[in-house]
Amino acid sequence: MAAQFLNRVGQFGLGVAIVGGVVNSALYNVDGGHRAVIFDRFTGVKNEVTGEGTHFFIPWVQRPIIYDIRSQPRNVPVVTGSKDLQNVNITLRILYRPIPDQLPKIYTILGQDYDERVLPSIAPEVLKAVVAQFDAGELITQREMVSQRVSDDLTERAKQFGFILDDISITHLTFGREFTLAVEMKQVAQQEAEKARFVVEKAEQQKLAAIISAEGDATAAGLLAKAFGEAGDGLVELRRIEAAEDIAYQLSRSRGVAYLPGNQNTLLNLPSTLAQ
Repeated sequence: MAAQFLNRVGQFGLGVAIVGGVVNSALYNVDGGHRAVIFDRFTGVKNEVTGEGTHFFIPWVQRPIIYDIRSQPRNVPVVTGSKDLQNVNITLRILYRPIPDQLPKIYTILGQDYDERVLPSIAPEVLKAVVAQFDAGELITQREMVSQRVSDDLTERAKQFGFILDDISITHLTFGREFTLAVEMKQVAQQEAEKARFVVEKAEQQKLAAIISAEGDATAAGLLAKAFGEAGDGLVELRRIEAAEDIAYQLSRSRGVAYLPGNQNTLLNLPSTLAQ
């Protein structure tokens, strides 16, 4: 009796396990930020897009293809030429994601690696077309305009393939060695020109100062000549007296100077034997 009961329990458990395995094999999960497309062996890719959650499918007959619809980054380096034939190295950083309603079309035409098939193709094409309209100098001074035009044109092209570009930015922009060397030489030439201009301006100022000084000396000499002509020797005598007073004042402040009377023997105080 007990053996029959255990046998029935085992059969029931086996049946439950088989049913559970079949049910589990017919379930699939779609995580957050993802969508699923169903491929049917008889009807092909279905136009319906499955959202997040747990869903049923027919094993062996149907197969779910999961897509990540969140924004993903990608860097696209491009070497191109400017309007003035300068080599330009540009790197674009692109944030892209597929349009959920376009997933059946994307899988049918491009597959799951749609970004590898599309972005390396359309990004260089659009970037080269835009950069070719600007000179090397304009690429630096009008970088925001260049980035906006690339973003507009590339977004329009991406819509044709069923995905959206959330952000496009130029993260790297350099020029060829020849252009960089030419820019450095131009900067050096500008600095030398500024230095030469400063030297010329300094010489002009010095020349002007010399002319003004000479004109002042000539004016002073004319005034002195006029004063001498009017006052005669009296002005000379007055200047001599003023100079003597100034000298006497300076000497009076010196401790090592002694004054002696004029027209007298300076040896009066010496012994008579030394005087003889």
